[in-house]
Amino acid sequence: MIRRWIGRLRRTARQPRPRSGKRALILLYHRVAEPRSDPWSLAVTPHRFAEHLEVLRRYARPIRLRELSQLLLDGTNLPDRSVVITFDDGYADNLHNAKPLLERYNVPATFFLASGLIGQEQAFWWDELDRLLLQPGVLPESLSLSVDGSTYRWELGEAAYYSEEAFQSHRCWRAWEEAPSSRHSLYYSLWELLRPITEGQRRRVLRELRELAGAEPADRTSQRPLSLEEAVTLAQGELVDVGAHTVTHPPLSALPLASQRDEIVGSKAQLEELLDHPVAGFSYPHGSLSLETASMVREAGFACACATRGGLVKRSTDPFRLPRKNIEDLDGDKLARQLSEWFDGRPKRGGSITSE
Repeated sequence: MIRRWIGRLRRTARQPRPRSGKRALILLYHRVAEPRSDPWSLAVTPHRFAEHLEVLRRYARPIRLRELSQLLLDGTNLPDRSVVITFDDGYADNLHNAKPLLERYNVPATFFLASGLIGQEQAFWWDELDRLLLQPGVLPESLSLSVDGSTYRWELGEAAYYSEEAFQSHRCWRAWEEAPSSRHSLYYSLWELLRPITEGQRRRVLRELRELAGAEPADRTSQRPLSLEEAVTLAQGELVDVGAHTVTHPPLSALPLASQRDEIVGSKAQLEELLDHPVAGFSYPHGSLSLETASMVREAGFACACATRGGLVKRSTDPFRLPRKNIEDLDGDKLARQLSEWFDGRPKRGGSITSE
């Protein structure tokens, strides 16, 4: 199937295109793994990621983010059908699952790391929230938590007990869909409350929630961030660049300007000290930025910065507001069809395969 679509894409590429100007595409990944649940659709399985790389190698032109950034700075024409691969957050599976496949297919990528979370044994906070609320277990029927100085209460009723059967029934639920139970409503409500507060405040709330659930601290080795040694190993070799993703992964535009600057400048300094070489790229957590945020990233000495909104990169694109396409766990055929639509404006066949 993939080979058939490659043939179609090559024939399409030789046909006159209705759109003028050459454009580039930046793909956004987070994980290459097979988690038990994935409410934000962050993971692509290793098998599917290999299919993606095969399609990109045979149809598109994979280039480095720093090459694209330099072309924009110089005002040079972009290579036709050029594609950049990026990863956000800094999961350990980026090293153990993603990098070997990138090396197999000889495709470059940039990994944006939240510097202050490197080396912590705990799972990322949104994964810990998933474990406590969306995995089988028992919670109080009436749940009360203090978040950022305010007290919130939720009534779970029958959803206080979450069985394995119920979990299996709802394990494919995505956080932007209608909540199938009060547990899922609680998950999304707490995610919204925890997202803008400090990492220390988040961990305090999660400890309280863990005590209420009677849960042990998790050994989530499959979902942990990179260790310090793993981050250094990830950055080695000719195919990988490392960029900054703030210190603690906050939505920057929700912070005071001084706190934004600390997150931006601090992440660059910490990663450069760890890796012993300059860090030129930046990625905005949650895609959250303002004009002031982008200006601070430029002033901090970065060469470019990636957002999360979809779209293609053109010669006129601001290098500090680079759009990206979020990639979910779709098969190679679907990715090939999506690439055809993005680059050539061809109608999609089938349903949507990405979310932004």
